[in-house]
Amino acid sequence: MQIHWYPGHMAKTRRMIKDHLSLVDVILELTDARAPFTTHLPDLKQLIGSKELIVVLNKADLADEKVTELWIDRFAELGIKAMDVDAITRRGLSKLVSEIKKFSPNNLRRPTRCMVLGVTNVGKSSIINQLAGRKGAKTGNKPGVTRGKMWLKVDQKLELLDTPGILWPKFEKKSIGIKLALLGSIKDELLDFEKLALLFIRFLKEKYPLCLSSRYKVNFDDNTPVAILEELSKNRGFLLSGGVPDIQRGAITLINEFRLGKLGKISLESPEDDEGIWQEM
Repeated sequence: MQIHWYPGHMAKTRRMIKDHLSLVDVILELTDARAPFTTHLPDLKQLIGSKELIVVLNKADLADEKVTELWIDRFAELGIKAMDVDAITRRGLSKLVSEIKKFSPNNLRRPTRCMVLGVTNVGKSSIINQLAGRKGAKTGNKPGVTRGKMWLKVDQKLELLDTPGILWPKFEKKSIGIKLALLGSIKDELLDFEKLALLFIRFLKEKYPLCLSSRYKVNFDDNTPVAILEELSKNRGFLLSGGVPDIQRGAITLINEFRLGKLGKISLESPEDDEGIWQEM
């Protein structure tokens, strides 16, 4: 299952980031805590040069806590400060603001300036709204919502430069595209939900079987991903004429409920498994 999506405005965003580096003191990169490697831009260091960087693992309340701790340690090994937060509950945001302000320019009488960037749909707008107190900003789980740059004042000592979402110019591994699709970082119109759901079921069977069986009351045993998706659809009452399970509707439900955290705390990748099952898909 190959997935590619790189709208033209994302190339423009990269140019904008480079053009505004001289105006900021620190870079805040938002990632999704459920897949920090996949949502961390691989060429970010080349993009931002010598600028200080903080990596934020957002949506941490939806991820496996033990795996998130491993990722924070892995970033530390790479010399990168990483912090886990949750924009919805505001957990970790005060600590994050304090960390950003450590990069205050001592020789200038102005606030610390922080550029906020990240791939689409990692919750960047939600965090900015919480920090800056904006209630009217357009947010949601559709990739590519924020299209222009914007300066926002958090307080007298901190200003944020918001940027549009960006994405990898090219997915070197198909597993990257699969995980970004599951997280909602690629337009749903481009996805084959049935194929995506079958891949996700394979992953859940191996890593988080209870998350799937407890919510959908499916029988694992020796069932194939197709049989599990059919049973899931039947159990939810998704039926076509003649009692045939509507697996398209079942697939969409499974993926949407994962994105909302209704399946439990799930991480799609760990620094220890080197992609594991995703490598085989």
